[in-house]
Formats: sequence, C-alpha cells, structure tokens
Amino acid sequence: MEKMMTKNKVVIGTRGSKLALWQAEWVRAELERMNPGLRVELNKIKTTGDMILDVPLAKVGGKGLFVKEIEEALLSGKADLAVHSMKDVPTEFPEGLELAVICKREDPRDAFITAPKSTIRGFKDLPQGASIGTSSLRRSCQLLSLRPDIRIMQLRGNLDTRLRKLDEGQFDAIILAVAGVKRLGWADRITEILSPDISLPAIGQGAVGIECRIDDDFTHKLIAPLNHAESAICVRAERALMKRLEGGCQVPIAAYARIENGKLVMESLVGSVSGDRIIREHSGGRTEDAEAIGTKLAESLLSKGADEILAEVYGRL
Repeated sequence: MEKMMTKNKVVIGTRGSKLALWQAEWVRAELERMNPGLRVELNKIKTTGDMILDVPLAKVGGKGLFVKEIEEALLSGKADLAVHSMKDVPTEFPEGLELAVICKREDPRDAFITAPKSTIRGFKDLPQGASIGTSSLRRSCQLLSLRPDIRIMQLRGNLDTRLRKLDEGQFDAIILAVAGVKRLGWADRITEILSPDISLPAIGQGAVGIECRIDDDFTHKLIAPLNHAESAICVRAERALMKRLEGGCQVPIAAYARIENGKLVMESLVGSVSGDRIIREHSGGRTEDAEAIGTKLAESLLSKGADEILAEVYGRL
C-alpha cells in the first residue's frame, strides 16, 4: 500500500492577525490530526492591507490587498499552502497557483454590535443620526438605503481594537462579520445578527479557503479532506458573480448562495455608495450549475444598471 506521507513538514502562509492565525491554527490542527507524524509550521506574512491602517481600504484600490505577499511566498517555496478568508481572495490567481479547498463555512451574516451599557438592542432601535462604525462600502450602502439619517464612520483595525473603540463610545454601533466574532470567542458581544434583507453578506464571507501550487500533488492530497462540498458550491457561485462584475472585495457588491432542498438559491445586489440606488436580483437552479448561475445573476444586475453604479464607484475611489 502506497504511503501518503512523502515529507514530514509543510508550511502554511498566513496573515498575522488573530483571526487569520485562528484559521491557520485550525487548518494545522486538522492536518496534524489526520496525518500523525506530520509537522505543520506557520509562516506569518505582513500584507499590504495589514500595513495600511489609516486609509479606507476602498481608497487604496487594487485587488488582493491581503493575499499578494502570501502568494509570493507560495511561488517562492517559503510556504506550501495559504489559508485565507475567502472574502479577501481575488477571482484571478497568479500563474501556477489555485484555490484547492473551501472549508466548511461559518455563519456568513453580519453582526450588529453595541456597547454593553447601550440601550440599543438592534438595528431598528437606532436613534436618528446614530453613528455606525464600518469600513465596508457593501455594509454602508445597504444600511444607508434603509436609514439615510445614520452617520457611517470609518472603522479599521483588528477585532479587539474595533470592540474597544465601540466600548469607548466612539460609535453607537459597529458591524462585523458573525464568523470572525464567533471564531475569536466573542459571540456573546453580538447584539443582533442582521438578516440578509438588511445586510446581504460579502462574497465568500464566513468561508476559509486554501490556496496552493497547482503542481504540488502532495499538498493537494493532504488538504483534500478539508474541502466541504456544499460550502464550495455556494462560494464558487458567489465568486463567479464577482468575477463577471470584475469587483474587488472593497466595492458595494453582495451575494449570498445557499442550498435548499437540493437546489442552489442565490441573492445578490450592487449598490451606490450613498445607498440611494440598490439593484437586487435573485436566482436558483441545480448545484452543478453553480458558477453559471452566479455569472447569469451578474449579467442580470448589469442589465439593470449595475455597470453604471460600479463605474461611478471606481471613478470616486
């Protein structure tokens, strides 16, 4: 019987944030559990997105702000696999690299969080002119479309920093991804999980992806058991939509695919930065047509004017 192990060490390339490390550590633990004798090391890499903390990411422009340096480590052999938050991963990969695995997705929705002493118990309780902390154009455009009176304030930094700023009274509420809050053990801080009707999630939100070199058979076999078929179908449908819209992770595009009764169901939207124009579309079909469904939804958004909205967004950034 052929032995799977041909080497006893692999290196994971990861960002150094607490959440990125949680994800990389989870992958490390799973690989070591499934392959006794395997040593998995982490190579912490500072990315462009990690170094720019004083400017809204949307203004920096470009795609892959949180993955470029990690992909360079993969190509140079300083890492064998990279663990990413899927919402940070561009739809195009450098030659020689591919997205090999999408792990089981955590709750993809957004979390509305207020300070412990706040009397605001949900989005509908927000007083006139309330301040919301988020750096996401996707979140802000949707919230402004429902409540044009609220003030959107830039919020960057890791989870601890964001929660601290909220608790210091800099905002009435902040919006974070449920998945990250749960993974870092802060689930009790969530005031309300926002329905997709209020805030449709980011493409790939809540999912962890593993990228590696196309020709690295050993690593491919090693990580294959971590692929979660249902999550992969949904995330690939969402990413097909983003690819057709040529959107990066910093623009007001949202999509949420899920499988219900064996069928793929998907909602999507493109919104203006001010929230005064939102185009929504939904579709569904066979799971094996996931990427085609995502592309078709994008075409439908474009035909209704999404191209004008996106041109305006890119022109302003």
